[in-house]
Amino acid sequence: MSATQVWRGWDRTALSAAYNNNAAVPGGSAMVEAWAAESARLRAARPAGMDQLYGATAREGWDLFPANRPDAPCLVFIHGGYWQKNGRERFSCIVEGALARGWSAALPSHTLAPEASMTVIAAQMRRAMDWLAAEGPSQGITGPVILSGWSAGGHLAALLAEHPLVRGALPISGIFDLEPIRGTGLNDALALTEEEVATFSPQRLPVSPKPMTVAFGAEELPELQRQSRDFHARRAALGAPGSLLSVAAADHFSILDDLRQPEGALMLAAEALLRA
Repeated sequence: MSATQVWRGWDRTALSAAYNNNAAVPGGSAMVEAWAAESARLRAARPAGMDQLYGATAREGWDLFPANRPDAPCLVFIHGGYWQKNGRERFSCIVEGALARGWSAALPSHTLAPEASMTVIAAQMRRAMDWLAAEGPSQGITGPVILSGWSAGGHLAALLAEHPLVRGALPISGIFDLEPIRGTGLNDALALTEEEVATFSPQRLPVSPKPMTVAFGAEELPELQRQSRDFHARRAALGAPGSLLSVAAADHFSILDDLRQPEGALMLAAEALLRA
């Protein structure tokens, strides 16, 4: 059995533990709550771009932070939560690094599982990107888009990297092969089908020719690190541009400090993608 397939021998308990980031980082939930409080202050200070709907429900919306220059680069950041919790409003503070560098920023949300399947979530996020392409100019956002996301949002960022609006992608601590998730407790809400695994796993799809930096924390769970390493290795083997970035001393949650800080490793990686 290859190193990339070793998880197939694990039972549900072991596989669930291999993807349980909250258990691996006991302070992770408190960190997310702190982000939510800090994000509320940022949203209150810039209310004009909040809750721009691309669909019929409140969850199908964007929070937009346009820069002073419409042609400034735009960081699109997709929140995490294993496709079944959180929302854009809890992660606004993560784009502070981009704002400090004079970028625009935009954060979308999607309907959560179990109300929405992976098929619905992927379709909503594609529709969100279509909306930003069409409506961004009227909202003061016309510059090149770097698409990023964390955890489940990293999966969606990689999945949508080929969208015409995207210049480059920065998936952070992402899930790129959904098959192991089917064997975990996470799948109770997701109910992933074999077709969804095949259709929505970036690891199993044609590689995007866009430049992509695949990032993960050096102190993350081994399965999260493996997912990123395997995804980047496949891209590299097929000639797709981009690097693998292991962020030193970072766990699944603290890694976002390096995007939030204007000189953080992830924010600098996002800026480098503009020149790739």
